Amino acid sequence: MVFSVVTAILFIAMIAVGVVIIVLNTFVRRRQNGGSKVATGVSAGLASAGLLLLILIPGSFHTVDAGTVAVVKQMGVISTIESPGTYFDFWLTKNYEVYDAKVQQVEIKMNAYTADSQSMEVSMAVQFQIRQENVKDIALNYGGLNALTNKIVTVAEERTKATLSKYQAEKLIEQRNSISPTVEKEISEAIGDKYYVTFNSAVLTDITFSDAFEAAVEAKMMAQQEKLQAQYENEKKKEQAETALYVAEQEAKALLAKAQAAADAQVAEAAAAARSIMLKTVEVARMLGYTVNETVEGEGEDKVVNYEIVYEGDRNGADIAEYLKYVEYLAAWDGKLPQVVAGENGFMITVPTKPSEGNGSGSTDGNG
Repeated sequence: MVFSVVTAILFIAMIAVGVVIIVLNTFVRRRQNGGSKVATGVSAGLASAGLLLLILIPGSFHTVDAGTVAVVKQMGVISTIESPGTYFDFWLTKNYEVYDAKVQQVEIKMNAYTADSQSMEVSMAVQFQIRQENVKDIALNYGGLNALTNKIVTVAEERTKATLSKYQAEKLIEQRNSISPTVEKEISEAIGDKYYVTFNSAVLTDITFSDAFEAAVEAKMMAQQEKLQAQYENEKKKEQAETALYVAEQEAKALLAKAQAAADAQVAEAAAAARSIMLKTVEVARMLGYTVNETVEGEGEDKVVNYEIVYEGDRNGADIAEYLKYVEYLAAWDGKLPQVVAGENGFMITVPTKPSEGNGSGSTDGNG
């Protein structure tokens, strides 16, 4: 702050001196108008000195703004590197070359080719920043920031083209977002510490193919979508058919199980009826004096008793059958007496029977 104030005061003072000299020169010339040649020479000298001060002094003040750094050359040779501030150096002997030390962003557009020889237009943004401690090296090797920037752009273009040329065009379209980091890595490794800059980023902002290729890719993608849709619909129909088949199989199994249960029930009912008839037969046989032998098979719930009726002499079981018929008749009789009807050949007795044996009545002929 003190240096700036002193520099400003010095600058104003020098300008004031130049102005004073010019004014004095004018005054002297008016006073000495028509005078000696010596006075005229002095007057001219003062005017020239004042004019020279006004020309030389303002141009010798140099300002280095914030975010920049200056390379000071004295008679073409680098003498010092100056940081932001205001400096007074005679401009005829010292020259200030200012370098922008802020982050530089360069927009790059280039033409490139894919692995399958498809042309494309690539747009990208590269950011870098010069290292202030290497400004002297940049000045010696490149002569300025523009030349260094051009070198960075060349490296970026070269590495980008080399990287993109490894991909098929369709892969680039599919993986456009994921390729940018790969390109950035390649550029970063190529720049490294060779160019006195700090590499920040490289972003692919756009990749454009020809209209014909874009249309072909779009048509192919639509065909693939239609194919996927058809596959989806086929899979859906297949699932529906499998579901319908499964339901039909389950219904068939249910019907089969139902039929099997009904058949088992009928078999069980028939077995129970047969068992009942057998037990009635055994009971009647014992009542009529037949010998009945019993054998037992199994134990617990699986226990089964078998019966054998022994027929002796002329007894063949016909009386057992007749008795069972009589028992069946009694079971079906409604308590009414038989009806007797007289006829030419005698009389007829109507005996009730079970409904399953006829229409509810039966008849027996006999002679009166």
